[in-house]
Amino acid sequence: MNLEKLKDLESEFLERYPKGFEDAHFFPTMKKFKPEKLEEFAKEALKKENFSNPHLVVDGFFKTIQKSVMVSLFDKLKLKDAITSLNSYEKDMLSIEIYELLYGDKKEGFEGLVEFLAQYNLAKWTLISIIPYSINRQTEYFIKPTTTKNIIKYFELESLIYKPKPSFEFYENYTEILNEMKSNIDDSLTFDNAAFTGFLKIGIEICED
Repeated sequence: MNLEKLKDLESEFLERYPKGFEDAHFFPTMKKFKPEKLEEFAKEALKKENFSNPHLVVDGFFKTIQKSVMVSLFDKLKLKDAITSLNSYEKDMLSIEIYELLYGDKKEGFEGLVEFLAQYNLAKWTLISIIPYSINRQTEYFIKPTTTKNIIKYFELESLIYKPKPSFEFYENYTEILNEMKSNIDDSLTFDNAAFTGFLKIGIEICED
């Protein structure tokens, strides 16, 4: 990880937006970005007690994704069609993977959810990562492909090889590096992990402009 580039990016960003995410001139999508509302909904919709009812869990899974402004409308519609087609057994299997991802064997749940969604051509980083992020915004990361590839290239993260199909190994390694980056910058930019990677995205654009 190129620490010098990170500190330069932080300086450039804060020079342009002195108040960080609260700056009135910051990009307009921040007005739509209400992660605390998403977190509140997700924690209620996907609480442990609900997993005795797979139908309720699958509904909560979809509605959490539906409420996120970070997932594309196209993927939301495809996911809706896929979930509508599920029978009771398939909903049970999906709910098990979600439970493992959130409350059990995280690796097993991550990989199980990838394989389940792959049946519908929906094994995408955005759909896999949005659920854990929604519930744990300070520890889990939302993975957006273009932003991720730009971060890897800009900060010369040679140990990371991005692939379109989500993998738990990549997620773990990327999380470790992002956490290290967070520890080296101002706390005002790290209150939320999606906001933090958003800062990296905008900062890279500023520095390369």
